Amino acid sequence: MNFTRWSARLPGTQRRMAARGTEGSVPAARGEYGPQLEHLADETADVPALEDFSVREVIGRLPGLVALAHGPEHRIAYVNDAYAAAFGPRPAGATVADACPEAHELGLLPLMDQVLRSGKPRTVKSRKTKDGGSYTVTCLPVESSGSDGGGVLVHAADVTDHAEAAERLRASERRHRETAVTLQRSLLPQELEQPDDLRIAATYQPGGTDAAVGGDWYDVITLGAGRTALVIGDVMGRGVRAAAVMGQLRTAVRAYARLDLPPHEVLQLLDGLAAEIDASQIATCAYAVHDPNEGRLVYASAGHLPILVRDEDGSVRRAEDPTGPPLGTGGWLHTSGTIALPPGSTAVLYTDGLVERRREDIDEGVAALERALSGATGTPQVVCDRLLRSLGVTADHDDDVAVLVVQHPARKGADAELFHNAALELLGGVEAAPRARAFASGVLASWRFPVELRDLGVLATSELVANSLKHGTPPMRLRLRRTDRRLIIEVTDGDDHLPRRRRAESEDEAGRGISIIATIASSWGSRRTPGGGKAVWCEFALPD
Repeated sequence: MNFTRWSARLPGTQRRMAARGTEGSVPAARGEYGPQLEHLADETADVPALEDFSVREVIGRLPGLVALAHGPEHRIAYVNDAYAAAFGPRPAGATVADACPEAHELGLLPLMDQVLRSGKPRTVKSRKTKDGGSYTVTCLPVESSGSDGGGVLVHAADVTDHAEAAERLRASERRHRETAVTLQRSLLPQELEQPDDLRIAATYQPGGTDAAVGGDWYDVITLGAGRTALVIGDVMGRGVRAAAVMGQLRTAVRAYARLDLPPHEVLQLLDGLAAEIDASQIATCAYAVHDPNEGRLVYASAGHLPILVRDEDGSVRRAEDPTGPPLGTGGWLHTSGTIALPPGSTAVLYTDGLVERRREDIDEGVAALERALSGATGTPQVVCDRLLRSLGVTADHDDDVAVLVVQHPARKGADAELFHNAALELLGGVEAAPRARAFASGVLASWRFPVELRDLGVLATSELVANSLKHGTPPMRLRLRRTDRRLIIEVTDGDDHLPRRRRAESEDEAGRGISIIATIASSWGSRRTPGGGKAVWCEFALPD
């Protein structure tokens, strides 16, 4: 192979040859520019020209792998020592397709065809061979004065060490992500509580492999007396740390919820705790409470996106103010708001990963969710799945997503017969107690409860009413409620002093009422009501 002919076509060679072709003008230049140019000519007189170098020797000593092929069949003209050491010697004149299996492994043949046709260089990065080596390959077009149509210079750089280091880094990132996902999922509810009056489903989807796991969470907490707390939150961070902070906040929410506080008071407590856990981690949270007797959600929001409610006719309402700043910012007094949740309606609580998109205002995402929700029917899980599909959330989504769907079913026929309410205003003095017992006995008999359960219900009613008459203030009210799973007895009054269970001494004439309730009932509790009073309740599980 005539390397001088090939080298004459390499980039930069023409400029050097042109420079050598102007030697005849040097005397004139010397005469024109004087001694300075003569001195420069003396210094460069001994610089060898490109033709003085052996191209074969130069290319042969390159650390990179170099091969030269010519013609449309890519016949081998030359391979340097580095190429031969990596893949073995290659016979001159043989085609690359027949003699170079590494070209097939690296996918070079289509690339060489493209370079030969277009006359433009092409590069492929970090291609692997069967022996595990990785190479970055550049194919350069080389012109030829012959009739073979030119050739291709192949230069391969061994990047195996870099590729292995990158793979180790990717493996480490995958393990870190898997750890964060595992931690995140373990901290979320493994099984959602299902209240008597609601149907609930939730889903959590971590971001794609290129997105670090965040701190999205949800929870459902039964508060007793048929009331249910619904929680959705998002820690503004990524990785294991965000998941750990999320777990601490979720645990705290469950503890505060057991106090049966209003939503804004729960967020107020959570705000102070969030700053103590990690001042650098900001979290949003929405906390709502559903009371089946009121048919609405009472909620408070700390920087979270608005709750959406779809009515039975398909219209969608958005819970507006009040919304405070995110948790951990401090200095803000949260307040509670309300939104109706009548039978047949569906509420959706969600995190920003569902509606937030790059180069798009988040209000547009919420509006898109409203449109998707308006046509979403079926079970809560079906609605979850439809919302994810409608909003384009896939396994490669760039953020994690949590969605909580809550349905208040409209019961009809035999199903509706399992749910009843009855209430009595407790007017007057001590004579209210026998009226309450008679009322409870008649209602429980009409609900066809077994005699034993009726007797326990009347006894619980008597104790709760007597406790309210002794320690409470008007207005007083008795409420009986049955669901398909339990009997709930609740007495409200105007005094906000919450009763507690205590051990009564043998000589005490009072103090045994709550102990009796705790003994005979499945559960009991008390809470302050928004009007400044309190409610004391107990539950009995219905026999199967």
